[in-house]
Amino acid sequence: MKIKFKKSWKASSQPRKQRKYVAKAPLHIKNKLVSANLSEDLRKKHNMRNITLRKGDSVLIMRGKFRGKKGKVTKILLKTSKIIIDGIQIKKKDGSKVDVKMEPSNLQIQELNMEDKRRIKKQNNTDGSSPPKTNQVKTESKEKK
Repeated sequence: MKIKFKKSWKASSQPRKQRKYVAKAPLHIKNKLVSANLSEDLRKKHNMRNITLRKGDSVLIMRGKFRGKKGKVTKILLKTSKIIIDGIQIKKKDGSKVDVKMEPSNLQIQELNMEDKRRIKKQNNTDGSSPPKTNQVKTESKEKK
């Protein structure tokens, strides 16, 4: 039986193997690949450099024809690793307008959508572990004295 995807794959300098890894990755791993830089304010606030994009995040386009424009993420296409932003459209020859699919690496997150409680919790604990209980230990020791 042929194995389609290996989690144990480390790295390769060959572009064809890198493309193959991304193309055959399952959706839960492709979700991690759809990440963008945070703005400097958000970097300082959350102590993170980048984060996976979610619907509702406000982004600034850093590269391409629409450089400098801002908009909200309306759709994330995991299979193609593309992002659709509200208000960013091109005009076709027949006059109809079509949404432009952007690469997440060309975007910078300006404002996070913090409606999801789990996302907020994950922001606070970047390693996924529970917060240290040092404050509770200090208060208990003061009460005993």
